[in-house]
Amino acid sequence: VQLQASGGGLVHSGGSLRLSCAASGRTFNKSVMGWFRQPPGKELESVAAIKSSGSTMRYADSVEGRFTISRDNDMDTVYLQMDSLKPEDTAVYYCVVSKPFFGSIIVVAPPFYDYWGHGTLVTVSS
Repeated sequence: VQLQASGGGLVHSGGSLRLSCAASGRTFNKSVMGWFRQPPGKELESVAAIKSSGSTMRYADSVEGRFTISRDNDMDTVYLQMDSLKPEDTAVYYCVVSKPFFGSIIVVAPPFYDYWGHGTLVTVSS
């Protein structure tokens, strides 16, 4: 299994970026897909996650209303549209995928996710 993330970079405060993560190696259409981030010197935190149906999402309070997660099950790809970016959004962003999941509540604890990408750096300048 491989997760290949792309789309990170440098952007000014208030700008936008779109992260993409393509998964390969098996079918992920029953898995939760999501994003974590780790700001410099801080702990890992969940950013957003989306269930296999694409209709149930969960966001961190800090990004609610600014970030949008989506997925394309035909392409085994998850996206994170990040708008109104702030300097505190600066972090390495990791895409994650769970085993097949049929529950109703999305879990955001890191051990829930079996597969992790290598991370892509997002830097927001003030």
